Amino acid sequence: MGRVSVTIKDIAKVAGVSHSTVSRALSDSPLISSETKARIRRLADEMGYSPSALGRGLVTRRSGTIGLVVTTITDPFIGEVVQGIEETALSCQYNTILCNSNSEPERELKTVRALREKRVDAIIVTSSRVGSLYLAHLRGAGVPIVLINNQAAGDYIHSVIIDDLHGGEVAGRYLASLGHRRIAYIAGPIWARASGIRLQGCRRALAEVGADIPPELVLFGNGRPDGGVQAANELLHRGLPVTAIFCYNDMTAVGVLTALHRAGLRVPEDVSVIGYDDVAIAAHLFPPLTTVAQPKYALGQRAMEMALALINGEPGVRDVVLPPELVERESCRRV
Repeated sequence: MGRVSVTIKDIAKVAGVSHSTVSRALSDSPLISSETKARIRRLADEMGYSPSALGRGLVTRRSGTIGLVVTTITDPFIGEVVQGIEETALSCQYNTILCNSNSEPERELKTVRALREKRVDAIIVTSSRVGSLYLAHLRGAGVPIVLINNQAAGDYIHSVIIDDLHGGEVAGRYLASLGHRRIAYIAGPIWARASGIRLQGCRRALAEVGADIPPELVLFGNGRPDGGVQAANELLHRGLPVTAIFCYNDMTAVGVLTALHRAGLRVPEDVSVIGYDDVAIAAHLFPPLTTVAQPKYALGQRAMEMALALINGEPGVRDVVLPPELVERESCRRV
């Protein structure tokens, strides 16, 4: 025979109080004294009471669940952001449902609709490609939506972002300080708004020393190592007319280092390489990669905190902009 679950009425009978008093005590109602709350909670623990998530949801109209939509679970950058979200959620007794949009706008929207149908309390989307379209979702369902590093132009809901303009400036100013004037930029996917902003920041910093990245030295990758290999091979085909390469992200830089190594070139002796993100592998490449670090865990943490504030109806919730910073390793040198 299966074990019979302990109910609120069972606890009420042992405690000698009404079941409504037990319910209020377990939900931390201010109508119940702290002594009574402590006694009832102790009894609940001793009797093995386990609250029903469904029952809680019917009372609070909350599911205790956050929906999380990521571009791809294979990206190491995303992994650290998700860790920040999940650990913050768990500390506040929330669970997460993780979904993968595969960077496809239509799939992203379908995933958000599915999460709404599951009655999640809020939705967090990383690198959204359809940002402004969530306005209609918010009006239709009242579910808070928080975007991390939104990639779509236009109006959107609530966001936590990195100051990519400043990040590009950090990279450009660093390379300029080492004497580099002929620099290539390997961009991200064509839809990646952050890619253009990072390039703009780099160009702004280079202008301070009378330099620039001309259009012919802007090559498009896909944010993955294979895109970095392809772009680096194109530069090699042109005779490598640069002394430094600024990469949209660290995974692109992985491909660049691979292509240069295969061509018999040394980094940084023959060409300097700088990445962006500071994923875990960056410190273990050969040579260890100099990069512009995004505070990935903090991105997730702040997004989750924002989602909780919106769920609780807190006033004055504002967008968050976090600063990146240079992490100097061994892949760049003075010329």
